[in-house]
This record gives sequence, structure tokens and C-alpha cells, in this order.
Amino acid sequence: MMKLKYKALLLFVLSINFLLSQEKVTLSGTITDAGSNETLIGVNIIFPELQTGTNTNEYGFYSISLPKGTYKVQISYLGYTTITETLTFSENQVINYKLEESTESLDEIVIKQDVEKLNIKKPQMSVNALSINTIKQMPVVLGEVDVIKSITLLPGVTNAGEGSSGFNVRGGAVDQNLILLDEATIFNSSHLFGFFSVFNPDAIKDIKLYKGGIPAKYGGRVSSVLDIYQKDGNSNEFHMNGGIGFVSSRLLAEGPIKKGKGSFLFGGRSSYAHLFLPLFDVDNTAYFYDLNTKLSYRLNDKNSIFLSGYFGRDVFNISDSFENTYGNTVINFRWNHLFSDRLFSNMSLIYSDYYYGLNLNFVEFEWDSGIQNFNFKYDLKHYINNKFKLEYGLNSIYYKFNPGEINPSTSTSGINPFKLIDKYAFENAIYLDAEHQITDKLALSYGLRVSSFLRLGQDELNTYTDDNPVLYNETLQLYEKANPTGTESFSRIDVIESFANLEPRFSLAYQLNDQSSVKASYNRMTQYLHLLSNTSSPTPLDVWTPSGKFIEPQILDQVAIGYFRTFKDNTYALEFESFYKTIQNRIDYIDGADLIANNAIEQVILNGEARAYGMEVLLRKNEGRLKGWLAYTLSKSEQQTLGRTPLEPGINNGEWYSTPYDKTHDISLTASYELNDRWTFGSNFLFQTGLPVTFPNGQYQFNGIVVPTYEARNSSRLPAYHRLDISATYNPKKNANRRWQGQWVFGIYNIYNRRNAASIQFAENRETGRNEATRLAIFGIVPSVSYNFKF
Repeated sequence: MMKLKYKALLLFVLSINFLLSQEKVTLSGTITDAGSNETLIGVNIIFPELQTGTNTNEYGFYSISLPKGTYKVQISYLGYTTITETLTFSENQVINYKLEESTESLDEIVIKQDVEKLNIKKPQMSVNALSINTIKQMPVVLGEVDVIKSITLLPGVTNAGEGSSGFNVRGGAVDQNLILLDEATIFNSSHLFGFFSVFNPDAIKDIKLYKGGIPAKYGGRVSSVLDIYQKDGNSNEFHMNGGIGFVSSRLLAEGPIKKGKGSFLFGGRSSYAHLFLPLFDVDNTAYFYDLNTKLSYRLNDKNSIFLSGYFGRDVFNISDSFENTYGNTVINFRWNHLFSDRLFSNMSLIYSDYYYGLNLNFVEFEWDSGIQNFNFKYDLKHYINNKFKLEYGLNSIYYKFNPGEINPSTSTSGINPFKLIDKYAFENAIYLDAEHQITDKLALSYGLRVSSFLRLGQDELNTYTDDNPVLYNETLQLYEKANPTGTESFSRIDVIESFANLEPRFSLAYQLNDQSSVKASYNRMTQYLHLLSNTSSPTPLDVWTPSGKFIEPQILDQVAIGYFRTFKDNTYALEFESFYKTIQNRIDYIDGADLIANNAIEQVILNGEARAYGMEVLLRKNEGRLKGWLAYTLSKSEQQTLGRTPLEPGINNGEWYSTPYDKTHDISLTASYELNDRWTFGSNFLFQTGLPVTFPNGQYQFNGIVVPTYEARNSSRLPAYHRLDISATYNPKKNANRRWQGQWVFGIYNIYNRRNAASIQFAENRETGRNEATRLAIFGIVPSVSYNFKF
């Protein structure tokens, strides 16, 4: 009996020792660039012996729970020297790391997603991140580095047209992409009607594109999220950098407000090609300018504040008779607070404005329109333990929509003032996201976003018989506008219509071995805003409108499954994904719809549905002199609008038809070759199936007027799109005693001068009397030279 008691006591003591030995401690801190003190996003903190690790968040903070003991830790980040050291953990520790750049050249061309084996385990999928150095290395049109055009080289992402800054993701429309700059919404991402994007590459720190498995903290769009963060600024030393190109130049200054604690960043960019147009007797002008600013200050170890902003404008003038001005303004105040070594929070107050103005001097009137929003966000990240993390928060946005206002520009104008009715809305959401490591091989991410949308009162709202603003004329076999039976008036605090939706998210990763895993995801998202446009690419004439009495919110359901593998110690990586998604309440327009200055847009739209499906392949080479990737997407994007009754044909006779952005095949090859310390060469090759179009298939005469007839909607295509771009980057020999560093970038866009069709127009040849098709091409071969500098 005594022996049994001693054995039981021994077993109890051993159990207590085991539990004590497994007692957890927390390691946390912030990781920054040693030179600038800039926080670094997505740095890997790995403990090889424990086969675990974590990453820094959007503000450079990390936290991880570990058993007490002595372990080796590795701190790694692309372009920086890896830190490897051995630490003993007996209590909670705060360790801030500073990483040294491994090279000063700008030739890094690596996609950051899944670079480390740690990310093979993560359930996150359908996400790509590009380093800003990668983007600066790519050949571009007119020598202007472009963030938006760079992401179109990734699988599942296509451009909205030649020279356009819009992009389509997995068969989605341009308005279905949520574009964030320091958490503020950008409604129009283009300069000069789509030739350039609004993002100054010198001011950008991090870029991440979510195509699927989108975390619950994001909402409001049903296709993708492009999350862009600006640099904080150098809090150690004053520096300037910039570039001079053919059509534009840029300059950025950064430095300390208080060394080691606060910093400022100011950046400006402007085009100047219009200054040379008078030399060629051209009265027209087109130019843009933008400003980036950010102030950062660390109050203490637990509190930091940030104030960032962006202001951009485009001006287009034709012979002083037509002037178009448009652009974005955003301001964001953020407060980071560390409640404990496991609980991080961020509060944001955001103002965003998109303005569109038009001055028609020849008819003496001015047009103004736009959209404003005030956004409050509060997000928390809770590192419960090493296997379980939570993110939760709330978001409230107040919108004011100005569809348009006309005023006479002179006292002698015959134009009467006219104001389209302003619209107001309030969008709210709360969310909870969990990342859970179930076993060593199985990881889950799951969450729920609960969103609501309140369409607030406006001065007038049309009423219709049976609430039907669109009628079908059986005699003429076409849809027509219904005549309003009257109007209703509301106060601003009234709720005209309300919506509420549950948006669950779920993804998992199962690790097959150290080099490969399979992943799957599902997410539902709701979009309450709609872009009214009858073109496939974004233009400043596009008007946003909220969901309401006659317009239902769009609802997405998307599933994806993928296989991920690394080869030869991560020298090569393969990603394969397939997806299927459906969208409810996708609006479409009746034939002959007039979208401009329409005070009753509900009279020209019908609700339909959309679907897209396909597969994506990405093969990357991450190391060596030759780096790059091959991306291929095979997909289909379709839309259907059925008749509301058996007698109505709907759109396209109720049959599925290709969306304006459907591209069956999309291939891109991106490569960079580092010849030596001075020369680096880059190239891009793109091939895409031509965009769907609707061509005339005949004509008839009615009262002496020639009336064309058309084929089924989007049943034809433009010719296939393809081009090859090349670049060469020259870094002169550096003088160790000089702070000035220069760099020359030479490029040729579309080197074999392919005249890709932006559109095909049909018209009668007055000499022959025959109808002819004319191809419009925007770019042929375009050489460029730019000079970059920093000091």
C-alpha cells in the first residue's frame, strides 16, 4: 500500500513539474527599419525548435506565447538581414528589433506571400502582396511607376482596358473592389482618365490584395480588397528622394519631428506634358498633381498617433471651352494603443471625398458632383495564446451623395440652376475573426461580420404604381420608364429603407508536409453602394448611388480551394487555386438607359445576378540572379437578368451573357535579371483574351433614318490583347562619401508595337458608301527614360 502511495505521490510531483515546465510566457514588441525607424509589416518571427511563429501586424507589432525555456529565434524579412539569436524565457518579455537592409539596390523582385514555410501552415489564401521595390522595377508606360498596373500581373487580376488604372478581380466589376489608402476609401484610383494611378510609389510602404477568404474586418465590396499603407517617415534622419520622367516628376521629404519618437512625410507629384503642347499649336491641356502627407508620433511605449492625408486633382481643358476637374481628398487620424502585451488596438477617424466638376463655357454652365463619407473604426487584435488569436471591432460610415448640380457660369447664361436630389446613408458593422491552430497540421480561420445599411431621408423620392419604376411595353417589346405617381418627402433622420446581413467567413489549411498544404475558403460579403456606369472601365463621369427602396444590396458567396508548395528551400513556389462565386442583385441597364443627370435612376435599371468561376496558377522563382513569376488564369464571368413575369424577356432574353470584363485566358510573365551591382534588366509579357463587345449585325431605314440592329449582348470580342515590355536599371558607382544616390531607368513599353484594340467603331465611309469597322488603339511602342534619386 505504501509503495502505491509513493508511486501516486511521485506521479503527482512529476505532473506538477510537467505543468510548470509548460507554463507560458509572452514575447512581444515592435520591429522597425534600423535606418529610418519605420515599422515593418509582415516580418516573420520564427522559433524553429517549436515549429511555430508569428508576423508583425499593420503597425509592426507582434506577440507570441511560448513555454518557459531556452530557444532559438529567427527574425526575417525580405530585403533585410536575418537576425538569429538564442533567448531564455522565464517571464514575459518585450523585445523591439531593428532590421538592417541587406542591400541598397532596388532590384528585389519577390512576391512576399508565402515566402516562409510558416505561411504554408496559415489558413489565409487568395492573398498577394507585392514589395514596393518589385513595383518600381517593372517596365511601365511613359516611365511612370504604377501600383494598380503592377497588381494586374497577378493571377485572377486583369486590367480594365489599355491605359486604364481600373482593375477587375476574379470576373468582378471595377466598383466591386474596395481600395484603401491608410484605411481611407479611394473611390477613383486613376489620373488622366486612367493612364496613371493615384498612388505615389515613393510614399507607399505595403500593398496587399485580398481576392478571396477576405478577413471579417473588411466589408462593403464583393470582389476584392486592395489595402495600401503609406510610409510613416524617417524618425532618425532627414532624407529626400524623387524622380524625373518624360511626363511627370515627384519629390518626397521625410525626417524626424523628435528623433526616435516622431516623424513627418510630405510627398508631391505632378505631370507637366501640357506645358509643351502650345509649342505644337495645341490648345488642349491635361495634367494632374497629388500630395501625400503623414505625421507620426510615439507618445510612450503603449500609445502612438498618426495623421495622414492625400489630396489629388486632375484637370482636363479643351480650348478654354471645356474644363473638367476631379479628384480625391482623404484625411485619417489614428491612435494605436497597447492594452497589454497580448491586446493591441487601433482607432481611426477618417474623412474621404471624391469630387467631380465640369465647366462648359460654350453653353455657360457648371456641373458639380461627388461623394463624401465620415468613417469611424475601432479594431482590436487579441493574442490569446500561440494557437488562438482574435480580431474584433466595429465600423460606422456616414455617406452623402451629390449626384449633380448645374449652375450658370455667367450672368448672361440662359441655363437655370438645377440640383439633383442629394442622397444620404449610414453603414454600420461589427465583426469577430479567429485564427485557430487546431493541430500541428490543421489551422482554421473563421469569423462573422454583421452589417447594416440605413438609407436616410431625402427631400424627394418618387412613388410609382405597384412600386414599379420600370415598365415593359409588350407592343414595342422594350422596357420603358414608368411615370411617377407622386413624390414623398422625408427629414434627414428618417429611414427610407434598412438592410441587415450576416457575412460569415471560413478558411482552413491542412499541411501535407513542410513544403506543401491544401487550403479552402468560403466567404459571404455585402455591397450597399453601386457604381452607375455603362462602360467597363472607371471614368470620372461615373456616379455612385446607395441601396434603397428600389435597389437591393449586392450579396456575394465565394468558395475557393487551393494547393500550395515550395521547392528547393523556397527557391521556387507553386500556388494553384480554383474558385466559384455568385452575386445576387447585380444591377443591369435597360437598352437606351440614360445614366447622366438622371434624378430617377431606378427607372432604367433591373436587378439580376452574376457568377464567375475559374482557376489560377502562380509559379514563382524567389532567389538567384533571375527572379520572377508566371501567372495564368482560366475563368468565366457571366451575368443574367430574367424577366419579372413570364411575358418579359429580361435582358438578353433572360440568357446568361459575358460581363464586359470577362477574359477567358490571362497569361503574364514577369522576370528580373541582376547582371551585376550596376545593371538589372526586367521584362513583362501579357496575353489576354479580348474583351466582350456587342456589334451591329444589320440595319434598316425608318422615315429616312438608318437604324442599326445589334447581336445578343456581349456575344463578340475584341481581338486578343498582348504586348512585351522591357526595362534596364542602371545604378552608378556609389561614392562612399556622398549621400546622393542616383539611378537611371530605361524602358520600352510594347516593344513590338502591337496595336491593341481599345474599341471597334462602325461607321459609313462617305467615299465608298459602305459601312466599315475602325479599330481604336491607344498605345503603340512607347520608350521612356526616368531618373530616380535619394539623399
